[in-house]
Amino acid sequence: MLIAIVVAITAGASIVIARNVNSILAEKDGLLTSTFFNYATGFSLSAVFLLISSESIKQSYDLMGTVPLWAYLGGLFGVAVVAISNIVTSKISAFYMSLIIFVGQLFTGIIIDYFALGILSIGKVLGGLLVVAGLIYNLYVDK
Repeated sequence: MLIAIVVAITAGASIVIARNVNSILAEKDGLLTSTFFNYATGFSLSAVFLLISSESIKQSYDLMGTVPLWAYLGGLFGVAVVAISNIVTSKISAFYMSLIIFVGQLFTGIIIDYFALGILSIGKVLGGLLVVAGLIYNLYVDK
């Protein structure tokens, strides 16, 4: 359990750090360069984890045929999110950026669950709305 908590915290911290590094790289070398290096780094680390995991490359390749074609659009949306994030990161605080991305991921997950599995979690919807309300209130207080 402790390992899962440490990994989750590390993953969250790495996202914030990567977002800020990408934003700085985008300002210096351009948006496309920073997006490319974001994906090149992610691919490289994923390949290393694949090689040291118990999964074989053949097993991963065999699973690719079972994935619906529309699921590969996640990469395209990911590129768009990284590019937009690189533009926006320098304009708003890391706190607001993290909250906005969290809310976006939460509601996107709710939508995917609804259309793919036919499940609508009222608790997740209410929780997301509560976070949005807190975000709006905090923006109002900051002004």
